[in-house]
Amino acid sequence: MHRYRTHSCGDLRETQAGEETRLSGWCHRIRDHGGVLFIDLRDHYGITQCVVDPDSKAFGAAEKLRSEWVVRFDGFVRRRPEGTENPDMPTGLIEVYVTDIEVLGAAAELPLPVFGEHHYPEDMRLKYRFLDLRRDKLHKNIMLRGQIIDSLRARMKVQGFFEFQTPILTASSPEGARDFLVPSRLHPGKFYALPQAPQQFKQLTMVAGFDRYFQIAPCFRDEDARADRSPGEFYQLDIEMSFVTQDDVFAAVEPVLRGVFEEFGEGKPVTQKFPMISYSAAIRAYGSDKPDLRNPLLIHDVTQAFRDSGFGVFAKRLASDPEARVWAIPAPGGGQRTFCDRMDSWAKSEGQPGLAYIFWRDGEETGAGPVAKNVGPERTEFIRRGLNGVPSEWVDVPAPESEVTNGEKFPLEIASAYRRLRPDGLKAGDAVFFVLGKPDDIYKFAGLARQRLGSELDLAEKDVFKFCWIVDFPMYEWNEDEKKIDFSHNPFSMPNFDPDAFIALDAAEKATILAIKAFQYDIVCNGIELSSGAIRNHRPDIMKKAFALAGYDEEVLLEKFGGMYRAFQYGAPPHGGIAPGVDRIVMLLAGEENLREVVLFPMNQRAEDLLMSAPSPATPKQLRELHIRLNLPDQKG
Repeated sequence: MHRYRTHSCGDLRETQAGEETRLSGWCHRIRDHGGVLFIDLRDHYGITQCVVDPDSKAFGAAEKLRSEWVVRFDGFVRRRPEGTENPDMPTGLIEVYVTDIEVLGAAAELPLPVFGEHHYPEDMRLKYRFLDLRRDKLHKNIMLRGQIIDSLRARMKVQGFFEFQTPILTASSPEGARDFLVPSRLHPGKFYALPQAPQQFKQLTMVAGFDRYFQIAPCFRDEDARADRSPGEFYQLDIEMSFVTQDDVFAAVEPVLRGVFEEFGEGKPVTQKFPMISYSAAIRAYGSDKPDLRNPLLIHDVTQAFRDSGFGVFAKRLASDPEARVWAIPAPGGGQRTFCDRMDSWAKSEGQPGLAYIFWRDGEETGAGPVAKNVGPERTEFIRRGLNGVPSEWVDVPAPESEVTNGEKFPLEIASAYRRLRPDGLKAGDAVFFVLGKPDDIYKFAGLARQRLGSELDLAEKDVFKFCWIVDFPMYEWNEDEKKIDFSHNPFSMPNFDPDAFIALDAAEKATILAIKAFQYDIVCNGIELSSGAIRNHRPDIMKKAFALAGYDEEVLLEKFGGMYRAFQYGAPPHGGIAPGVDRIVMLLAGEENLREVVLFPMNQRAEDLLMSAPSPATPKQLRELHIRLNLPDQKG
């Protein structure tokens, strides 16, 4: 017989009744039923109920056992007595009558229980992560993570991608976040950087003549934590392809993500053909470039309904500021003054002056509230009828009859979402809320209000994964602080602009430059950005010009990105890629709202590893070897 076990704690079934067995695991739960001890023994594979009665020679040892002691049980399998079966457990029809016990590892008093899903402070859970990971839910999340990564790998390989490994110790580069620096002992005063992403290496792999690269890549960024962002490190499905267009990248990535979400989504519907929405259209319709398409509400421009109206606050602003707009967020089912006032209070808690509204009571044809009273019944009625996705003389919204409105990409299903919800416009029991200001100033709050309304009124679809591509990001933006044009997203992207005309651009042509779109794209699922990607700028002349338009001369290009820039001088193929976040994919499929629930050993929000006490001070000897002298901030006061 094996030293520790003949079966795992998830193996035994009714057909094995009468057989001898040896199990090893943790004492999950111990129950005393009238002098008979029932011990649920747990290992990685499952739980088996074990029984010790006073007639067993192991009874004395069993009485000493406590929760989470590691033990070895010898015994024989028997069917559970009728009426005590547990059909919810794979081993629920049997139990093991214990004849011998060996304690393999006693446990001290537990700082937090393993049995049950109790809520404990996060810092305690992270400090004792090895105990937290014994819990069933978290244990399953980590196993799910491994299965998802296996599936991602398999799906990439089926499409002809090959897995490469890129360096971890590399050079610092300005990619949008702070680098983690590693001092070099052999080169005093010089530092390596941990890669924020394998961006340059995967592009150089394409320049080297490889065709389809992927990697489950660790990335390191010294940035603050969020629920959907781990501090310190995270993993992504890093992808790069040669001789491809944007559509080729989409065609390669969609089946991978769709397949993984169908495989692990427990039957929840998954978007089959991911719609494309331009960045500006997403901002305009959803108030976000990460729209949650489960929420059917669209933001509407109702500026014309308020021009020269009796609602003085809005009318005066529109008259004095030609860039100001009034955006409306409909609220089907929100037509009660108490609800409207609650939303107004919420807006003030978000630092806004308030949230104007109109609502319609049952039995009344005209809208109610101060806005309706001041704009009058005619304008109120135009707003009511217009908020169904159909243009009117007062309401500027995307037309459901066309996939393209004003040059923006609005898929038919997105443009007509609200029309399906309220085909005849708003009705009694509904409301609409208004936001005033310049679009660049109000879109984020309008997006928050849209999400809040969808949640408060329970309008969003449940148990579904809704994907979309956000495309046509602006190549440049105006940096108001420095009064200059700057990159808005990714400096390595190819501009969506005629190459010769781009190279001929004069830096003074501000309007033209700011209107340039890039071959940049994001993939979004349920309001969470899974990835950013781009068709790369592989031509040195276009790259040099792109940096020049942002105010960076060739010396800066050579200093910061010299390796890649020089490589492009020797024949670089058109290439592009993307990097979906593994942690976020697992978080969505596990139904969690925090990445720390799907990461094996995460840090806390202050980027501390409480389990291993990292970061920790270096010894004087280590500092001397690295030629480093500390200059710590003053801790007084």
